[in-house]
Amino acid sequence: MGLFNKPKKKNKNEINNTVLKENLGNAAMSTLAQGVDYDELSGLTIEFGYLFDIDGRGIEALFKAATDKGTFYFAVQKNSLMRINITEDMFVITTEQFLEAHG
Repeated sequence: MGLFNKPKKKNKNEINNTVLKENLGNAAMSTLAQGVDYDELSGLTIEFGYLFDIDGRGIEALFKAATDKGTFYFAVQKNSLMRINITEDMFVITTEQFLEAHG
């Protein structure tokens, strides 16, 4: 293939991939500390802003976990999970920008 025939990089939206979301949610929860970040997990909710498999980079995601003690934000970049310190407004804006660029 020549320079002018490079295949386009493919971005696959994985937002409906239940297994991947469960795996990421479980990994995120393992970073939270009982008594500090939550007392009980009975009301736990996890919400994904976006979840993509980006060719050449791996999984890219932004999501949050709401516990009885607060909301905690997580990002996945190049298949690495990170707990991040952002606000809800930043979560919404970043999600919108990412989906606009990759959706």
